[in-house]
Amino acid sequence: MTIPTVIGTFLDGFERVLSDAATTGRRLTRDEIESHRALGARAAEAGHGWRDLVRAHITAGRDGRPVAADPVHVLTVIEQAVDAFADGYERAQRLVIRKEEAVRREFIDDLLHGRGDPGQLASRCERFGLRLSRGHAVAVAQGPETYDETDRVPRQVADDLFARFESRRILFTTKDGRMVCIAPDDQEDVLIHFAKLVYAATGASQVAIGRPRTGAVGIGHSYEEALNALDVAQRMGFEDPLLRASEMLVFPVLARDRQALVDLVHHTLEPLVQARGGAQPLLDTLTTYFDTGCVAAAAARKLSLSVRALTYRLERIHTLTGSDPTDPAHRYTLQTAVLGARLLDWPNRPL
Repeated sequence: MTIPTVIGTFLDGFERVLSDAATTGRRLTRDEIESHRALGARAAEAGHGWRDLVRAHITAGRDGRPVAADPVHVLTVIEQAVDAFADGYERAQRLVIRKEEAVRREFIDDLLHGRGDPGQLASRCERFGLRLSRGHAVAVAQGPETYDETDRVPRQVADDLFARFESRRILFTTKDGRMVCIAPDDQEDVLIHFAKLVYAATGASQVAIGRPRTGAVGIGHSYEEALNALDVAQRMGFEDPLLRASEMLVFPVLARDRQALVDLVHHTLEPLVQARGGAQPLLDTLTTYFDTGCVAAAAARKLSLSVRALTYRLERIHTLTGSDPTDPAHRYTLQTAVLGARLLDWPNRPL
């Protein structure tokens, strides 16, 4: 079997080493090993396949072995040479992977945070499988632990995700300890499945999906919306495993003018601190009452109270604040103030 010339250049000196070392029975010298490592690195950088390179070594060992040499010595030389060659080859491969990963991480950071020239971002997106001519949505998963891409959970999620959607133009990564998935705006099934995979892998997680946006800047905005949805869910005590930023737009509106929100909470709910036990029990009563659609029986069950005890609390709130939770005319102001209190973490934090 003839060794192709392009492959043969990476076996430079191998036949000479084989002839000398196999005849004498010596081991390869340090310089010979380093030379083969360097050749392995060059072969990897040139993009040659490992199978062809090993086959070439075996062919050269068979055709170039000294007739008088002990077959055991011949095999020992081939083994040492291939081992050194493989070491250089693998080191070069790892270096390329690290460089590619560094480029990928830099691209993801620029994309999610909207940094860099939009034109350059667009060209880099093509390299990583995204087409900015269409809209994209971003899903962010927050689990019980922080993760990076080398951890078991993200690797499992990524493997399962791409096994199912291998033909889709999607991007998976980790960022600041969270898992992130980017998919075209007409492929919400990818993001829903991503959320299911994360929950199955972690047992306890929340995934927020930002609204679909166009362009590189739009991806950054969708990412920020998903992060904000997770933050609001944490502050509000929402435990839903799947959150949609499009269904939580009221909260950014409330938080946009913090001083106005503080004034509303202070003016509407501050009198509750006069109650025995403080404001928190009555605030929890309002929260549950509004969350159950203002149905007294349902709210009482959720609070483990009798309907009579719940009614007493609602009357006490009316007396202290001057606003009646059962009166539709007062309900909107009270409910908005309760949402504001949860966003501001009042009364745990003073206004």
